[in-house]
Amino acid sequence: MMMQRPPQKQRGAVDGFLVGMIAAVLLASLLPQLGKTGGTLHLDQVGNVGIFIVFFLHGMGLSTDSLKQGASRWRLHLVVQMCTFVAFPLWWWLLSLGLGPYIPHDLLLGFFYLAVLPSTVSSSVTMTGLARGNVAAAILNATLSTLLGVFLTPLLASLVFGGQSGQGMDLGDTMLKVARMLLLPFVLGQLLRPWLGEFFKRIKPQTTLVDKGVILLLVWCSFSDSVADGLWTKHGLSLIAITLVGAALFLFPMLWFTKRVAKAMGFPVEDEIVAVFCGSKKTLASGVPMARLLFGGDPSLGVLVLPIMFYHQLQLFVCSLMARKYAERSQAQK
Repeated sequence: MMMQRPPQKQRGAVDGFLVGMIAAVLLASLLPQLGKTGGTLHLDQVGNVGIFIVFFLHGMGLSTDSLKQGASRWRLHLVVQMCTFVAFPLWWWLLSLGLGPYIPHDLLLGFFYLAVLPSTVSSSVTMTGLARGNVAAAILNATLSTLLGVFLTPLLASLVFGGQSGQGMDLGDTMLKVARMLLLPFVLGQLLRPWLGEFFKRIKPQTTLVDKGVILLLVWCSFSDSVADGLWTKHGLSLIAITLVGAALFLFPMLWFTKRVAKAMGFPVEDEIVAVFCGSKKTLASGVPMARLLFGGDPSLGVLVLPIMFYHQLQLFVCSLMARKYAERSQAQK
């Protein structure tokens, strides 16, 4: 009985956020002039402030003691980071060879952006804890992935976006911008944690709302730009169906792959859980803000972030089911 409540609470949170994302897309579709870059509400300017605040809160919420506890499992950490930044892009390349001609070009680039994103922090740790896995190692891997993503995501994105999209990316300037807007507030939050950590712990429900609110604001702004540029007239609702199928083609093979690699490496089940949940997840919390920094007011931005929006919800739903099965198995072994 006690084990059933956390998943229910998690599902409620996911559903509420999903409703918010759907509302943001609908509002952008009906009134794009309100939220687009330079539009009535100037959401692009508000969004930059929001991005800084979100990553400051991420740094404030990170426990350095947990990082130290999980530092010894170097083989596990290597597997997770290789899955995140190597296996995903290679899988995108393989899929693009066969399916690329049938997918709208901007959406194909959006799936590549999904492939080079770091892992998510909060849900990876939550799912690992629910599954009775190695929580300390999950915290370290998710955090390490986020920090590596500040540099690796722009670097990897430049290889495809610079060559295929025709936008061209000034890699040095882009990485500096991402570091300034994401890494700087994160480090600042860590430095101030000894003095402000307890206060922010007490107001965590409010800071979580701020975090989700900023993401929804950025989604609203991104889709407003794309709708104003003719998103639905160019692609129609078939774009939604293609994105959903594409997200499944990423998630399920990567869940299988991370589990097979963990078993081949002889990891105990607690570390296997970390490999599966951290190695297969992609971050919406960092992905949407980083897309805003990387691609600015590009009118295709709404399409570029569509895969991570779908993947985020799918990974939470599927991984919550897997976490409960892991937890039941660990209980049975006692």
